[in-house]
Parts: sequence; C-alpha cells; structure tokens
Amino acid sequence: MHVEYAKVSALGDRTDNQDRAAVVVAEDAAMLLVFDGMGGHSDGARAAETALDVVQDRFMNSKLPILDPQGFLYMALAAAHDAVVELGTDVAVDFRPRATCAICLVQESGSFWAHIGDSRIYQLRDLEVLQRSRDHSHVEVLIQEGAITEEEAQDHPMRNFVECCLGGDRPVPDMSITSRMPLEKGDVLLACSDGLWSGLTDADMAEISAHGDNNLAENLKALSIKALNVNSPYSDNTTGTALRWLGS
Repeated sequence: MHVEYAKVSALGDRTDNQDRAAVVVAEDAAMLLVFDGMGGHSDGARAAETALDVVQDRFMNSKLPILDPQGFLYMALAAAHDAVVELGTDVAVDFRPRATCAICLVQESGSFWAHIGDSRIYQLRDLEVLQRSRDHSHVEVLIQEGAITEEEAQDHPMRNFVECCLGGDRPVPDMSITSRMPLEKGDVLLACSDGLWSGLTDADMAEISAHGDNNLAENLKALSIKALNVNSPYSDNTTGTALRWLGS
C-alpha cells in the first residue's frame, strides 16, 4: 500500500485546542482519525483524547487488513462512546464531556467512513469533491430537504448544533458508517473538524487534491490557513488529517 499523508491542527481564535487527530499507517491498512471536543461542555479535550486513544488502540491491535471493516468501526466507536461517558459519570448530564468524530479506514484499494456529529470526511479527485459525509445536524437536514442551500447553511443561526455525539447519555449514539468506496490513484481522503470546513466552499476543499510542486502536507497547511483567515476573528480549532492514495 503506497500513500502520502499529513496532519494539521491549529488553535484558531480559541484559548485551548480541544481537537485531537492522528494518522496511523501500516503495511496493509491506514486510518485517519479526527475527534473534536465540544467546547460548550466540560473537558472537551479530554473527551476527544480518550475517544481517539480507544479507536487508535483497537486499530493497532487488530489483524490487518480488517476482515469486517463496518463492524470494526461500529464497535470501536461504541467503545469510545462508553469511555467518554465514563468521564462524565459525576457530572450533570448537560455538562458531561462530549466530542464529534470522523474516521476513515483505508485498505485494499478502498475506504470505509464512520462519523458522528459534524466532523467530516471528503473524497477528492482532480480538484473536485467526489463525495463527502453528511453532518448529523439540523442544518444538514434542511440542506437535504432543499429548504436552504449549502451557502445559506454557512450563516444559519443553528449551524453549530449537532444532533448526536460521543459521550453524554449512555445509549450508543447514531453513527453513519459507509460501505466500501473504491479509490483511484491520486485520490485524496480528508477527515476534519468543523473548524476546517466551516466557511469554505467545496472548491476550496478540493484544492488539497492538486498535484504539482506542493506536497499533501503543504496543501493541507494552506487549506487550514485559508479556513483560519476566512473565519477570523472567530475561528475555531482547525484540524485535518489527509491521505493521498498512490496505489497498492
């Protein structure tokens, strides 16, 4: 498996960074992980870090390539949710640690996605968004129903409200897990927190897939700087992990 990968995480106009991210690459599989601690709740950074550790450890201790990718993603996120719930057992339910997440498992010339909340995953090809995950949010429902456009969603008063997350209540939250999506040489996968995609268009996001003198790390850094500038002086933690598929 031949890949190029990168990670970026910027503080933005916040006092602390509650995002956590990792890229784990092995001979037969790779994983992009992004967890966004929810700033309106206690200890969001700890929630994000705890969840990342659980999923990352499960991946690193699994036989690769993973036999049942969708089952693995569900069980890993359910375990991460349980671990974050335990962090808040002594805290009132409205203030318990919580996090959103986006995970992309890459193996055997394909990818499997899992996400909860408004952290996103993109597949980009030749300066276009081939597909992206759909947020668990009221605004996303409005977009899908045709009530508002993607552009109108960027300034919607409820754009920061998510309908499910890791942590909080004990029942396992709703999560979206995809079937296998094939990869072509040069495709870029991007997992990111809302601080990176918020305020940017699909055309902006697709710039990370550009070939040429810049490598993937430089493209990802440039994208994060654009997001920080667009959202200034109210930019959020801005985090992304990216992988370019170069073949098997």
